[in-house]
Amino acid sequence: MTARARVRTTLTRPFSRADIVRMATLLPGPFTVEMYHKLGELGIFDEDDRVELLDGQIVEMSPIGAAHAACVYRLTNLLARRTSGDVGVSVQNPVLLDPRWEPQPDIALLRRSGGFHGEWVATARDVVLVIEVADSSLERDRDLKIPRYAHEGIAEAWLVDLNNDRITCYRDPRPNGYTETRIVKRGERLRVEQVPDLEITAEQILG
Repeated sequence: MTARARVRTTLTRPFSRADIVRMATLLPGPFTVEMYHKLGELGIFDEDDRVELLDGQIVEMSPIGAAHAACVYRLTNLLARRTSGDVGVSVQNPVLLDPRWEPQPDIALLRRSGGFHGEWVATARDVVLVIEVADSSLERDRDLKIPRYAHEGIAEAWLVDLNNDRITCYRDPRPNGYTETRIVKRGERLRVEQVPDLEITAEQILG
């Protein structure tokens, strides 16, 4: 085999899906939501790939550990049992915030006066409460995603900090962030401001 042939073989080797996803997340962007979804249509991503669009950047999400998964499971069950009618629970699904932002929060409590039938994507105006469960993703959730939720007018956000065993409740959204912040620890309770009858203890969330 000639040197030229060897080079051609190396350059045309097939890439695994993991390689393609990794390369796509390293692209500088910025991407719009439309471009981001086009990559999915082209087979670069599929529904099992853990990526989200944050400020035009395709960001690979952290793997879900046991503590994180258990917390999301507890929250899903707690909220699903205590909501009905036009309020529903969305788990690790995208929320369209603007043309360059489509995060996938761990939990979004949604209210849609027209119901949940048909095809639709949640937007900020549908969100009553957004919850991020953080272990390795704490800085990204706290410093990037939570401020953006405030910017888009989402009334309330909870950040479940598994490393420090506490929950931060954010309220009163403004364009530059939430103005009200409360730390909730074991032995204390949380209420969802826009669903006054919905009350949860910190122990029920933290486990």
